Amino acid sequence: MRIKCAGVGIGLVLGAVALSSPAAAATSGPDGDPGIHISSRNAAPGSTVRVSTTACGSETYGKGESEAGGKFHILPGDRKGELAGEFEVPMGTEPGAYTVTLKCPPRVKVTGTYVVGTGHPSGAVDAGFGTANDKSTQLALGAVLLAGAAAGGAIKLRRRQAGART
Repeated sequence: MRIKCAGVGIGLVLGAVALSSPAAAATSGPDGDPGIHISSRNAAPGSTVRVSTTACGSETYGKGESEAGGKFHILPGDRKGELAGEFEVPMGTEPGAYTVTLKCPPRVKVTGTYVVGTGHPSGAVDAGFGTANDKSTQLALGAVLLAGAAAGGAIKLRRRQAGART
């Protein structure tokens, strides 16, 4: 009976995966933007952002414009039917979401968004439990949790052995 239930469960999981795969293949970009790929969606001021598209078909050129980076050209990329270009995010760009627009003849226009952050993080990560320099509180809490887990395991082991004797 258990084997039959396990077989039914596995069949349901495989059926759900098979039904969801065509829907996953229909989405072409991470944001659902058809035909555009932005290689660094989380950019920092001074970094280079690479943009490519397959929406232009067999065209051999196009133009791009970024709200933060200005105008740039898109030319044939590494793959067939792809146009690619890049631009630099200027230093001093305010953090936020920015749009990039790609245009190519005849009247093809695709847009995508990328986020400009503050740059590389500096300093320690604040994850709670006091300041980042306060290691003693973190070590004490870890020791208490570890001791509790060991005690729980010992109690469970002792109860199993006592139950096996009767």
